[in-house]
This record gives sequence, C-alpha cells and structure tokens, in this order.
Amino acid sequence: MSDPRLKIVLVTPEIPYNTGAIGRTCVALNLELILIKPYGFSLDEKAVRRAGTDYWKHVNLTEYDSWQSFLDEQKPRRESLYFFEEHGAQSLYAPDYNPDGYLVFGCESKGLSSEVLGGMEDRVFHLPMLDTRVRSLNLANVATAVVYQAMRSQLGG
Repeated sequence: MSDPRLKIVLVTPEIPYNTGAIGRTCVALNLELILIKPYGFSLDEKAVRRAGTDYWKHVNLTEYDSWQSFLDEQKPRRESLYFFEEHGAQSLYAPDYNPDGYLVFGCESKGLSSEVLGGMEDRVFHLPMLDTRVRSLNLANVATAVVYQAMRSQLGG
C-alpha cells in the first residue's frame, strides 16, 4: 500500500495551458492528476506540453469518461472530497485536509456542475479575494494555492 497522497481532480477542463501547469505542479509534489472528460482540448496539444514543459511525460495521470465513472472506480469517501468554487461557503483555510483527499476543480467557464456538487454543499470551499472587482482567478493559480495549503501540515508547516 502506498503512502496517502492528495489528488487534484479537474472536471471537464477547457484550457490546455491550465491543465499543463497543474500537471507540472503535480509532478513537483508527487501527486496524481485526475482528469474527467470531456476536455475542451486534446492532451496531445502543444499548449498542454508547453505549459507542463518537459515534465508532462512524468505526470501521474488518470482519466475518466465521466464524474460517475470516477466515483464508481475511485469510491472516494465523502470526507475526502474538497470542491473549490468561487462562491463556496467556506474558505480553503477552514478544513483539516485528509492526506489522501481529492481536491476537485471545475472547468474554467462554468465551474462545477450541480451533478458534481449535489448534496455536497458543506464540502465546497473558496479562495478568498479581497477586491470585489476581481470575478475569478486563474484555475492553475487557484489549484496551486489550494494544494499547498492542503499539504501545509504534511510539508512541515
């Protein structure tokens, strides 16, 4: 059995650069990247490889055809799921992150669907933004901020 590790889950990502950059972060932190189809691009696109630079080949990547197939195969416990949306009721600083948790992010234009979030309202978190003129942050930046916060205790504080 391997050590517990956080996993980053991207549900229907649309922008190849974000996926590539998140993949690079996963390599740096030895995390699994889980992608849920459909994508708004091909994983063969140069933009994915460019953002991941020469690290993309090292990404521990798992793909699923749908959210339901992810749930059926991974069987994540409810308390190990952390959903991130700009209007989440709680801050990303609120939870004590499970070391084998799933950090779930939606597509860039629409976020996470009601199918994914249904019944999980208490598991939805946001990254604080202090200036209301900013509507949203870049997905790769948010995922990186979240994963470092979640790993803070594991990395020695």
